[in-house]
Amino acid sequence: MSAAVAVIAGVMTVGALAPSAASAATRPDTVQQSLSALVRTGMPAALASVKDREGREGRTRTYTAGVGDLATGSKVPRDGQVRIGSNTKTFTAVVMLQLVGEGKVGLDAAVDTYLPGLVRGDGIDGRRITVRQLLQHTSGLPEYTDDLDLTTLQHRYSEPRDLLDIALKDKADFPPGAKWEYSNTNYLLAGLIIQKVTGRPLGEEITRRVIDRVGLRHTYFPAPGDMTIREPHPKGYFRDSADGPLRDYTEMDPSWGWAAGAMVSTNTDLNRFYTALLGGRLLPAAQLAEMRTTVPADYLGTGARYGLGLASRPLSCGGVYWGHGGDIPGYETRGGATDDGRAASVAVTTMPPDEAALLRVEKTVDAALCR
Repeated sequence: MSAAVAVIAGVMTVGALAPSAASAATRPDTVQQSLSALVRTGMPAALASVKDREGREGRTRTYTAGVGDLATGSKVPRDGQVRIGSNTKTFTAVVMLQLVGEGKVGLDAAVDTYLPGLVRGDGIDGRRITVRQLLQHTSGLPEYTDDLDLTTLQHRYSEPRDLLDIALKDKADFPPGAKWEYSNTNYLLAGLIIQKVTGRPLGEEITRRVIDRVGLRHTYFPAPGDMTIREPHPKGYFRDSADGPLRDYTEMDPSWGWAAGAMVSTNTDLNRFYTALLGGRLLPAAQLAEMRTTVPADYLGTGARYGLGLASRPLSCGGVYWGHGGDIPGYETRGGATDDGRAASVAVTTMPPDEAALLRVEKTVDAALCR
């Protein structure tokens, strides 16, 4: 699996299930069954948090399966912190859209308006790429993570400008606006624009404008040099090669993901974030409507559509849910919320080795939202 996939969307059978919130139920819970199935297919641990729709007590249930540490067999911390990979993009997009609402950034302004002369390369011109195209992955910018060796970056700090330089060595994938194609490079530039406009570090702006505003007590943007996960968490595992052994990748410097994928959170906090976002607590109505204006982004056969840092996926029981998901070495997260207030988030502690395994995680989210 490429490093690009590791930030977008990101094996052995392990021991018995940890206790779940539904363990006392008279019949097996569909979410618990789904997590157990993920563990049987090779995930060291699986965690979930499911929130009922508003008006039905707003009840939240948390679940775990597998083991939190392959070496010791310890239990999975309930609602433990995990690295959330590309869910970070939604936080970055929210900050950018807040700046749009404040009149400080224009969605259809060129990147050069804010970063003059910075974005130049073979078929690449920041005078022709808009902020909207960055947020929607329609810029044609090449993927910087394709040229990263993650085995050398586990404990190494990466500067955003250096990562951008890596991308700009490659040719544009297509002319701006011609089609949709996921590229983490878009969010490097979004982060740099936010810093230029606000005069503050990206992590501070995300904390002030999003995390603190909706009370995400277990969510943070790691500071430079912060390689640990601060609160109770299951260990994350990564294969250096397709046939290599799982190795502990819990401690890492996520700076190479930065605005595209560096953050840490819990399933319950992610549910709270997406519910607050859809409920209009983070963006004015006009900017939320822009965020939810989508283009086809059908990958893995899911029927997904992509807005501005926010994706919709169809549910088997009808309708869609809105979220993002993310993979980063050690962890994969999938989930989101519906317009009627349901929310579900699922995390596993190694990146799925293939599309079939990733789809099983997606189906667990569907089972949770449709139960």
